[in-house]
Amino acid sequence: MIVIYVGILMCLGYIASKRVKSMKDFVIGGKSLGFLVAAFSAQATGESAWLLLGLTGMGAMLGFSTYWVVVGELLGVGVAWFLMANRFKRLTDKYDSITVIDYMVNRFRSKTNVLRIVSAIVLTVFVLIYISAQIDATGSAFETFLNWDYHVGAVVGFFVVATYCIAGGFLAAAWTDMFQGAMMLICLLLLPAVAYLSLSNSGSIYAGLSAIEPGLVNMWGAGGFSLMNMSVVIGMMLIGLGFMGSPQVFVRFIAIRSEQQINRGKWVAMLFTLLVDFSAVSIGVLGRYIFTTQGVEAETVLGNGAQNVLSELVSYTFPPLLVGLYVAAVLSAIMSTVSSLLVMAASSITHDLYEKIINPDLSDSHAARLCRRITIVLAAASLGLAILVSILSPDRTIFWFVIFGWAGIAATFCPMIILSLFWPRFTERAAIAAMITGFSMTLISKFVLQSMDGIGPYFTALETMPPSFLSALLVGYVVSIMWPDKQLEAQYRADLASIGHAKDEGVQVAVESVASN
Repeated sequence: MIVIYVGILMCLGYIASKRVKSMKDFVIGGKSLGFLVAAFSAQATGESAWLLLGLTGMGAMLGFSTYWVVVGELLGVGVAWFLMANRFKRLTDKYDSITVIDYMVNRFRSKTNVLRIVSAIVLTVFVLIYISAQIDATGSAFETFLNWDYHVGAVVGFFVVATYCIAGGFLAAAWTDMFQGAMMLICLLLLPAVAYLSLSNSGSIYAGLSAIEPGLVNMWGAGGFSLMNMSVVIGMMLIGLGFMGSPQVFVRFIAIRSEQQINRGKWVAMLFTLLVDFSAVSIGVLGRYIFTTQGVEAETVLGNGAQNVLSELVSYTFPPLLVGLYVAAVLSAIMSTVSSLLVMAASSITHDLYEKIINPDLSDSHAARLCRRITIVLAAASLGLAILVSILSPDRTIFWFVIFGWAGIAATFCPMIILSLFWPRFTERAAIAAMITGFSMTLISKFVLQSMDGIGPYFTALETMPPSFLSALLVGYVVSIMWPDKQLEAQYRADLASIGHAKDEGVQVAVESVASN
């Protein structure tokens, strides 16, 4: 099963490689994505290893309160697809942008390279952290499911995803994401349904969970409503903020064929998110009911962070033949994210730093070759970081390792993307300040605020996303108010008017064409 899975990925990568003729093809697939590929690719990229290993483990640890993650994810995905995607698509088409950093530079009419340099450096740092978390999950998946050595599993997963990314670039990542997202969806829907039907006393799940630990059936967690539990719930709900501007998600809006495809894809994205997130939490809850009893800690039976609950439930529910299918599903969640991040970071370094700043005369074919080489370097660096973290932090959990990288990217870019789209008074100086604040606060929140006496446990419960995101948003607003740029504001208002007018003309032409026919 695993060999077949890897073979399909390699075939898709090879086919995609035949369509890569230029830098634009390598970075955004020639803006040719249809709605199904774009929706599955965006959501599979956003979910990553934390969905199948981390979120299932959180469901086993916390019970019903973990369903708040589903609510938060739906809100984040809904805002991204319903409120942000169309405007972002129109603007990136107008500016002829091929990266998110390209969009920002054109949006602010940058006269210096400061914005490009800061954006590319910050993005690369957190992408390396995020990819290393995925590679770490790859090693854990092979170790848990197949009893492989952790390091062998990490290297094998790294080799597979690096190979098809280097060959086919963004198009290979998007096509494989479509295939991998479908695998994730099928496997996540199938497992809790079959496990539930196989129980002889399925009607007593609620009572059984309550007997194990009453907090498992309380939507506020153990002890009911409290300031600490409210902090945990807020932290889980705001994980969905990362969909509202993260470059690895929004590059799909650049690459999608048209706004019509966005309007069709948004419903696919919402349904996919609802089904996979709800199923992942349900797997954890069912696993806690089946494998633990009163007085037995989940981690004692299900591993650190209960992140072995998926593998245990698969072994409990299905014959060994199907275990390979679920290994492939876990690898799908991991590789879909790694491939997208690798291509995005490599394209940012190649296009936004080298081509735009150092060598503007770089040809398209040379740029594509350079991007492939940088992809190899980034992949190797991520592998080294993953192995280093596994040695230095043996007690880490996949959920929070991944969330740290996700939060860093989101806090750095999402507030800036939101303000740049919807607030004409937003300035380049404010964008740079917001990015630096989001980047810095992610580190401060994780390594300083969470260690403080008294308030530290609350920041630990919130995790790094909420304080970092809010700080970046506030700094971006304040700096724009203190140092306004009237000329830039007028130019952006004119841009908005032009894309709105173009859209209206397109609708009018379509209506007239239908009427005449």
